[in-house]
Amino acid sequence: MKHAIEAALRFPTSGAHRTFFATTLAALSATVAVFDRASAQTAFTLPAPPFELPLLPPVSGNWTVMIGAEGRYRPDFVGANHSLFSPVPIFSIRRAGSVDQFRSPRDNASIALIDFGDLRAGPAGKFVSSRKASSHSELYGLGDVKSAFELGGFIEYFPVDWFRVRNETRQGFGGHQGVVSDFSADFIVPVTRAITVSAGPRFTWESAKAVSPYFSVDAVQAMATGLPVFDAKGGAHSVGVGAQVKYRINPQWEVHSYVEYDRLLGDAAKSPLVTARGSVNQTTVGIGASYSFDFKIR
Repeated sequence: MKHAIEAALRFPTSGAHRTFFATTLAALSATVAVFDRASAQTAFTLPAPPFELPLLPPVSGNWTVMIGAEGRYRPDFVGANHSLFSPVPIFSIRRAGSVDQFRSPRDNASIALIDFGDLRAGPAGKFVSSRKASSHSELYGLGDVKSAFELGGFIEYFPVDWFRVRNETRQGFGGHQGVVSDFSADFIVPVTRAITVSAGPRFTWESAKAVSPYFSVDAVQAMATGLPVFDAKGGAHSVGVGAQVKYRINPQWEVHSYVEYDRLLGDAAKSPLVTARGSVNQTTVGIGASYSFDFKIR
């Protein structure tokens, strides 16, 4: 873990940001220290569920869990022209002994219930923070948008070892009740046994109910803000590209840093909030660490 913190501190940020990342990684190390001490044997055993779903592999057996945390410097809200740091959790589960799992910064929390090595699929979820009008002058008069949970599934496929395509499609609950579908592709290049570089294109489609709460301006909001009335519809939401560098310290620990760029499309890009007060260009820079351990279901 000492090496993970030193790697994070060498990331080109200011002194305050270095302290933030060191604190994040140190806290993560303390949280999972108990798993590290038990890594020489099975961490723990859970009882089998009372039933098995048809057409799915049995749940019993060994599984590998990945947990971690990232610090992200990203836009304050989607469409904003300034950014801030925020912590983001990492969580995924796959069959133990399966091919070492590649993870992109775009991947959300997921469980690979179906795992054939080159093809994985299962449930996925994402938490979307609330948007407070009082926190940003650009949002004055537009009102708050509550936090949302997006629940759905993912499927990913490796046609060859060095290339992965993935889709996540999720239904929103709470702040928005629309559908979001993320598509990504990554070219994966192992530079050394410990260092891997990856990069590829991104695309997001969103339904009207997912776009409207964040980019529409109704008549009351127009009077309060001076912005024109705008009814945001769904469709192509953004297109972009991302790149990542990953360093594997040992079979359990890895650290990574990345940059992701998106350009808003469709009604998100046409919204008066973006054209008058924000930007269609959205860039995220991050650094993080993750830890993997095994458990068994009888």
